[in-house]
Amino acid sequence: MRDIMGMMGKVKEMQGKMEKMQAEIAALEIEGKSGGGLVTVVLTGKGELRSVKIDPSLFKEDDVEILEDLVVAAHKDAKDKVEAQTQEKMASVTAGIPLPPGMKLPF
Repeated sequence: MRDIMGMMGKVKEMQGKMEKMQAEIAALEIEGKSGGGLVTVVLTGKGELRSVKIDPSLFKEDDVEILEDLVVAAHKDAKDKVEAQTQEKMASVTAGIPLPPGMKLPF
């Protein structure tokens, strides 16, 4: 019975940490770049696109497709960084609590 009470205490503690961590992740702003810094995007921790900055040298009629590809690549770079930081922060919260393989938090 003592183990169950201890486990319940750990679950409550983890729940509080998870809520705090989710708020921290939501407040993150991560910058992604492509084309050697010619295109930069900023995403929130929730993956929302905040801003796009494009170097003026790319504004040539023939380069529209390249520019579109660079925006997509910069967005992917920022999103990958958001996911990596999210996993890193969640790993610190769930340390010591065995989770099934492949289970990701938050759900």
